[in-house]
Amino acid sequence: MVKKYLDKIRPNFEEGGKLSAFRSVFDGMETFLLVPNATSRVGVSIHDAIDSKRIMSFVVIALLPALLFGMYNIGYQNAAAAGMLEQTSFIEMFFYGLLVMLPRIIVSYGVGLGIEFVVAQWKKEEIQEGYLVSGLLIPMICPVSTPLWMMALAVAFAVIFAKEIYGGTGMNIFNPALIARAFLFFAYPTSMSGDACWVATESFCGLGHNVVDGFTAATPLGIAAAGQAVNFAETSTFVGLIPGSVGETSVIAIAIGAALLLVTKIASWRTMGSVFVGGAVVAWLFNIAGMETNVVANIPWYEHLATGGFCFGAVFMATDPVTSARTEKGQFIYGFLIGVVAITVRVLNPGYPEGMMLAILLMNMFAPLIDYVFVQRNINMRLNRVKK
Repeated sequence: MVKKYLDKIRPNFEEGGKLSAFRSVFDGMETFLLVPNATSRVGVSIHDAIDSKRIMSFVVIALLPALLFGMYNIGYQNAAAAGMLEQTSFIEMFFYGLLVMLPRIIVSYGVGLGIEFVVAQWKKEEIQEGYLVSGLLIPMICPVSTPLWMMALAVAFAVIFAKEIYGGTGMNIFNPALIARAFLFFAYPTSMSGDACWVATESFCGLGHNVVDGFTAATPLGIAAAGQAVNFAETSTFVGLIPGSVGETSVIAIAIGAALLLVTKIASWRTMGSVFVGGAVVAWLFNIAGMETNVVANIPWYEHLATGGFCFGAVFMATDPVTSARTEKGQFIYGFLIGVVAITVRVLNPGYPEGMMLAILLMNMFAPLIDYVFVQRNINMRLNRVKK
């Protein structure tokens, strides 16, 4: 039925049709609903069983557990800040979080896809599918209190300057979602850090509680960076009932998404695993370094991996196939260094207790060099065999 309907209206969008100005929009919707049967016109190509739109759709599905839990956690943190946990039901907490997140997701997709539609129409190309994932990632890695206009500005900056300026999906050097967060962090630091930015404080549509001024809701890493001891056994870091960015708090929800990405072989287990290995090794070294005055350095290595955005970054950001290393051995090096840099920034920079964003963006820059080294090494080995 879908194919017959699209075939029926296609002439309207082809050259000479009354809606030809929206050809790229039609093409984007058609290739999203149906797998295209187009083949390469030049050269020899090997195609996978699924195309990039289907891959992006799997990633979106893998993000859903963290997103759904994050919605519940928004309501939970709102009720906790108001001292109304016992009086607020699970359903009320979840739907409150849904109402808070929905405008942010709409703004993210509306602005990002709008820019991509305009660019595709201007260049007379098909709409690229990369923003299907970025559009959901950006609201999930930003504080819940981020104003909508600020998020729209960050999305526009990321899509234009971190993606389209390089040529679009598959050509960008840096992860667009992390560029959006970095833009917000450096342009509006007061809205991206502190105790108050992790909790939605207003009530609307009969849900949620108006939280009184003066409440504090610091993340566990923020507390540790301030030099205060943290009892991680009581902070529910594994479950995720803690203040933080929407999608980054629950290790359990992130693990479900990681399992889906690994089973479907969409994400690289080499990259993902080596991020955790690198983080664990450096965190353990700081544990035994005897830095008694540095609270963050003395956080147990396994708690480092479960707090902040470490798990989320390792599973959904470091494994981005466009901006990460692509050679098999290079993925080990790439992931390991992300873990090393992330924990190092956490421990040695108390003004920035969360180092995952900077670590991934830094290694995005070096991923092509890592791949070049291993590719050139293989070329030299084969040349030596020929000579022998």
